[in-house]
Amino acid sequence: MQKHIKLSVRNLIETTLRSGDIDNRFMSTSRALEGTLAHQKIQSNYKEKDLKEVALSISIDYKGFIFDIDGRADGIIFEDDEKIIDEIKTTTRNLENIEEEINILHSAQALCYAFIYQRKENLDKISINITYFNIDTETTKKIRRDYSKQEVEKFFYSLLDKYIIFAQMVEDWKKKRDVSINEIEFPFNNYRRGQRELAVGVYTAIKEEKRLFVKAPTGIGKTMSTIFPSLIALEKFELEKIFYLTAKTLTQEAPANSVKMLMRNGLSLKTCILTSKEKICLNEEVKCNPIDCPYAKGHYDRVNEAIIDIFNNEDFFCYEKIIEYSKKYNVCPFEYQLDISLYSDLIICDYNYAFDPQVYLKRFFEFNNGQNIFLIDEAHNLIDRAREMYSASLNTGLLKETLNVLKNNGTKKTKDLEKVIEKIESKANEALSNEVFYQTEEVDDIYWPISKTLALLEKFLIENKDTDGYDACLDTYFTLNSFLKISEFFGDNYVVKFGRGNNDYTLTLYCLDASKFIKNITSENKANIYFSATLTPINYFKDLLGSDKDDYHMILKSPFQKENLLILVNNSISTRYKDRLETFTFVTDIIYDFINAKKGNYIIFFPSYAYLNIVFEDFKSKNPYLLIKKEEPGLTKSEREEFLNDFTLNDQMISFCVLGGSFSEGIDLVGEKLIGAVIVGVGMPQISLERNIIKNYFEELYNKGFDYAYTFPGMNKVMQAVGRVIRAEDDKGAVLLIDDRYLTNKYISFMPDEWSNYKKIKNNNDMLSILNKFWRSVDKEKSI
Repeated sequence: MQKHIKLSVRNLIETTLRSGDIDNRFMSTSRALEGTLAHQKIQSNYKEKDLKEVALSISIDYKGFIFDIDGRADGIIFEDDEKIIDEIKTTTRNLENIEEEINILHSAQALCYAFIYQRKENLDKISINITYFNIDTETTKKIRRDYSKQEVEKFFYSLLDKYIIFAQMVEDWKKKRDVSINEIEFPFNNYRRGQRELAVGVYTAIKEEKRLFVKAPTGIGKTMSTIFPSLIALEKFELEKIFYLTAKTLTQEAPANSVKMLMRNGLSLKTCILTSKEKICLNEEVKCNPIDCPYAKGHYDRVNEAIIDIFNNEDFFCYEKIIEYSKKYNVCPFEYQLDISLYSDLIICDYNYAFDPQVYLKRFFEFNNGQNIFLIDEAHNLIDRAREMYSASLNTGLLKETLNVLKNNGTKKTKDLEKVIEKIESKANEALSNEVFYQTEEVDDIYWPISKTLALLEKFLIENKDTDGYDACLDTYFTLNSFLKISEFFGDNYVVKFGRGNNDYTLTLYCLDASKFIKNITSENKANIYFSATLTPINYFKDLLGSDKDDYHMILKSPFQKENLLILVNNSISTRYKDRLETFTFVTDIIYDFINAKKGNYIIFFPSYAYLNIVFEDFKSKNPYLLIKKEEPGLTKSEREEFLNDFTLNDQMISFCVLGGSFSEGIDLVGEKLIGAVIVGVGMPQISLERNIIKNYFEELYNKGFDYAYTFPGMNKVMQAVGRVIRAEDDKGAVLLIDDRYLTNKYISFMPDEWSNYKKIKNNNDMLSILNKFWRSVDKEKSI
């Protein structure tokens, strides 16, 4: 069976003829518009019978492949009996300096169109024009070449021969991969409770092209249970790629380890883990241009050879391998990994590569053919992440700094930037003076002056690269550009939010509900699997993650024995914001009694750093002999690793952490590394303007405003934190929940099934009695 390959003329040329440097220094984004205007100007001089913007396509059976190739020629000119393909190129160069010898990259597209048109019209000869248009002088220079049918064919097939090197490489690989998928067996002798059910559910969802929402408690093995059936479907339904999407880098270890296990058992799979540009860059500072980066200089001259080498010699394209081959071939590791991902079967990456409208991978999703699978891990995180992706802010402080830079450098036409600043200040000031903090109406009168300011900044940034304040202007340019991009999505699910600082104002396009954007993106896939240990209440997540009515969901039970986790609830203490200063000493005392029942490592979770610090200082002063640590905001990767490593090095440590922070989810502290946790409060987000706007929006939409804005996100953080304690079948541990709301009917209804044997404690003595009994039984079991 012959393999069909669909590609554009542009893709064909970029793959086979690319050369030169990476250069991401600022260049005018108006070039595209200038190019369009240049095309229109030149095409306006065409004769009546000449053709403009001609769509061309062809299907070619060649060397075992059927190529479906399409593109659009700028023009086809008819002179007497001659047919001329016109390719228009804009330039700022002096046209007299453009040599008569045509640049191959400029003529390649025209020759490809010439081949297609020649085949269609059965021509023995054809010509091409490269029409250069100087955008500054609006003058043109035409360079014409005449070709025989044989010459055009020779060029075109030479491109296909180069492309087939990659196509055959991938095709040969897929045959090997598919054989291994057919032979691979589930890597464990026995399925855990719920694991087979999950795997079957995932396969069914892919087969029936649905979204599946899964509450999969810790211990089921959800990573393997989503990847394995996806691989079977990849071969069975001839799909393109599996994307394993994560909220945090730390979470990528699990899918990576699952793939490695399958590979050890005989699976052949090309897997690529994408790393951010900042983390993978080999220089101290990220500057992607041939002057500042030796890896950018000549990158495209070497990258194809680098791709072929790593593809033929490696299967697991991790950070270390990408760096190794990047150094070997002297190519940019970030761009290199993106190219490698095109030839990968499974891509492990952050949410933003799929969902963020500003940075998503266009190479995969702009022309999605519906043959991809999304596996969305820890999907509870996507709600807030997507809100951030589809929101944008402008701050007058940065705008004024930019205005000063422009004026200090002699730029006079700054009235549009001044108008942007004035409009933000006037709108914000008027609203805030009347205690109005947001509006549902769009601020569309600000968009035009922003567009004009962007044009001004483009000119300044191109002409003043070494100016003081250049970086501020560049930041402003990208901020304004981002703001305009997000404005295109503005609708009923947005508000305009106003803020005021000491000397500045902020205007924000704030996305309240990104579900329709998530839905639009995932609708282009074969299937989408959303899974998390805390995807509950399930209907809340289905609402906010873009579910259709006929999509599927599963609520699985924990594979661990309920008796392994002791859940204690103290509902005699209020941890509400207004009561914290009165009750924090009681919280300190009960924490001490809880951890004193058995020596070991514990984490104490709080809803905020401020609350954490109050109790931490009190606890530390009362217990100076204990090893106590606390999570600081903004930890680096190495600091997080050091913090986690202390759980291995110590056997009696008390760590104070924040719900929703670095250590309340996505970490595995098995066995004695963590034996207990205290959750202070119900995890509810701090009451804020943003949360209240969300509350009002969902109250009107679902009549569940407070729950959608506060209760559900809070309880999700609590469940994630509790989930740190029992990570393996043999783990035993205790959790204490402190808040007077936990035993109300509302909160009891939110508790997962594995908490159903919770015990209410009457006082500290009652708690100690229950704990002592529990730990004695644990110790007795270990001694047998």
